Amino acid sequence: MYTLRPYQQDAVRATVHYFRQHTTPALLTLSTGAGKSLIIAELARIAKGRVLVLAHVKELVEQNHDKYESYGLKASIFSAGLGRKENQNQVVFASVQSIANSLVQFSDAFSLLVIDECHRVPEDENSSYRRVIDHLQKNNPNIKVLGLTATPYRLGVGWIYQYHTRGQVRTEQPRFFRDCIFDLPIRFLLDEKYLTKPKIMDMAVIGYDFSSLCSSETGHYPEAALDHVVKQSQRVTPKIIEQVIETAKDRLGVMIFASTVNHAQEIMGYLGQENAALVIGDTPLEERDRIINAFKQRQIKYLVNVSVLTTGFDAPHVDLIAILRPTASLSLYQQIVGRGLRLFAGKQDCLVMEFAGNCYDIYQPELGDPKPDSDSEMVTIPCPACGFKNNFWGKVDPAGFVIEHYGRQCQGFSSDEQDGRIICGYRFRAKFCELCGSDNDIAARVCHECDHVLVDPDKKLREALKLKDALIIKCVELRLEPGKNKYGKPQLKVIYISDDGAEFNEFWQLATKNHKTDFLSKFIKPHLIDRHRPFTETAPTKVVNNQHRLRPPEIIIARKNGRFWTIRDKLFDLNQYQN
Repeated sequence: MYTLRPYQQDAVRATVHYFRQHTTPALLTLSTGAGKSLIIAELARIAKGRVLVLAHVKELVEQNHDKYESYGLKASIFSAGLGRKENQNQVVFASVQSIANSLVQFSDAFSLLVIDECHRVPEDENSSYRRVIDHLQKNNPNIKVLGLTATPYRLGVGWIYQYHTRGQVRTEQPRFFRDCIFDLPIRFLLDEKYLTKPKIMDMAVIGYDFSSLCSSETGHYPEAALDHVVKQSQRVTPKIIEQVIETAKDRLGVMIFASTVNHAQEIMGYLGQENAALVIGDTPLEERDRIINAFKQRQIKYLVNVSVLTTGFDAPHVDLIAILRPTASLSLYQQIVGRGLRLFAGKQDCLVMEFAGNCYDIYQPELGDPKPDSDSEMVTIPCPACGFKNNFWGKVDPAGFVIEHYGRQCQGFSSDEQDGRIICGYRFRAKFCELCGSDNDIAARVCHECDHVLVDPDKKLREALKLKDALIIKCVELRLEPGKNKYGKPQLKVIYISDDGAEFNEFWQLATKNHKTDFLSKFIKPHLIDRHRPFTETAPTKVVNNQHRLRPPEIIIARKNGRFWTIRDKLFDLNQYQN
């Protein structure tokens, strides 16, 4: 029986606490080697009711099952790959495909569903995973669904959950897993010596150039295209393998990730008399098991593979990984590197030799906005509306003070009494709709409220400069005067003062409800400095008393109307559209 590490106990407590209050699917994020199978075993042990643990490969099914039975308990295995289809015990460990093909045998109500490597659960409701989940939910609408993964994102989708436990919105798009309730960064595990430190070496000098290839939505590349690049670099492969062999002299176990089957076979030829074996998708199961067991027992030193052995493969002695294949999937790359991070006696580090030009930061995945330039770094910016501390790319001065940041929208959220989520939505940089007054993302082309086509201020400025009857004014001051129109109804006079002292006037009628609605959306919203605070005043005198909360536009575009100039456009924050 195993003893849980402190962070594993924390993950279990977080799960129990969450499901006492919520029924929405949630997930735990723990790095490869963090011991997810032990957490699963403990949750299955303490759960009330029946438990189903799903995985996508038989190796994970068997591994999770073994950890559970180490508690001295009995569990069933339902996996065609393992030659067992049992479901009589309270806890069942199963492969998803086997369950999907035998749903009729799972008509009992389960109280907990655990999905290992849950980043493989697609949004497609017709997938095997979703069919199994839907079947279990029909049998028990209150079933708790928990996912575990080291890589909570999918290529083309991004984050596979919507809300993070620290109060952060990962995406505004709904996800099957609503909340990430526990997140253990890889740096913590490395600092606390729970994982072996990776040393990544970019071997670009003698590597392959796959930069011209286009990947699929899953991050893979066409086999024919990969073979073509490898063939064009036929002198490169023998040099790479020669260097791998030389580097591996003092290493315990070596995994080589090849691009294609042809490439792997070529690599095997260059390994020659070295103690090596090859595993590919078509390798017969018995032969594959024999090779993997021999590698784990260190009877084989070099294990070459193609698109397999990235998950569900546990060989702690691996201390050298040679990557000879490209991938556009950060998740897959982290899974590859993760094969060498487990602890093992005598293992000092894991050397990762990168020959395919993959450039990923496994410590801080860039899934949001890409780094603007080399001078940018992560800065913390509190939201003026909700107080959430956002992490954005930005620039700091030598003293460490933030000069500017590139954040667009607050990432914070709060919870309501009905267990819902309220996204803050405050926009640090906004594009206002001139038709309805709504604020939109700075990159939006169409207003999210009224579908009005949005035009960037710099484009408006360029177009105005081409007109003969347009006047471009640089505005430096804004002044408000309350008053009444000729009918004795309230109105507000807005005076815009240019840099040469000229004045241009604008009048807002404030007599009717429609007048007031237009005024708040079309004047107040774009001029308001502190947009996180409500502004509801429409009485002219009260608006004037709050003039300090309003800003002048940077540029005013006026058009000739008879003998007078009429304001047609006001441009704000021109510089933010040029980044």
